[in-house]
Amino acid sequence: MEAFLTAPFWIAVGQIILIDILLGGDNAVVIALACRGLPPTQRRLGIIYGTMGAIILRVVLIAFALALLAVPYLKVVGGLLLVWIGVKLLVPHEEEDHGNIATSDKLWGAVKTVIIADLVMSVDNVLAIAGAAESAGSHQLPLVIFGLLVSIPIIVAGSQIVLKLMDRFPIIITLGAMLLGWIAGQMIYTDPAMKPYLPADKAWEYAAAAAGAILVLILAKVFKPRAAAPADAG
Repeated sequence: MEAFLTAPFWIAVGQIILIDILLGGDNAVVIALACRGLPPTQRRLGIIYGTMGAIILRVVLIAFALALLAVPYLKVVGGLLLVWIGVKLLVPHEEEDHGNIATSDKLWGAVKTVIIADLVMSVDNVLAIAGAAESAGSHQLPLVIFGLLVSIPIIVAGSQIVLKLMDRFPIIITLGAMLLGWIAGQMIYTDPAMKPYLPADKAWEYAAAAAGAILVLILAKVFKPRAAAPADAG
């Protein structure tokens, strides 16, 4: 029980909530599109059941991810993917097409669509949340479950508010992208394959995490002009 009262635990909870808000924005859109064909009386049930199923599936995936992070070089690959995801948050991109999300007039058909779509879209969430949870030490899975449970109402009920806040305060997105870079740096530094070559020192680990956060900003600045050029040309 004492582990739940420590600063690392609550820092990791905050990281998980922020990650889920930043990377889970599309989930609310998918849920709405999948349930739009349901009768009004069943829409709320479709949203609740679909969200619950998606969260349970995500917890299972994260449990596997936490175990896999002990395999040499997987954390290096995961860290590099997180850097790429962080850069994607900062570089302008075309709106993703959600028009291909299937709708259904049957409750369980809509629930199935929500769960399958969330599974496809959750690779980045699972990877980032597993990395954040690992930094908290023990009680990783309870931490993941708690963080996801807290973020559910934020995503489902408050997604529009969060999106408006991000539009008004872009610094939230920048900090979120840097957080992904921070976690990426920690993951790469603590990979089992790196241990023989790197000092087991927390100060060096934090330096690697800071380098990851800065790398995301640098790469975003490099790729931003290239991403904006086609839009300007049109």
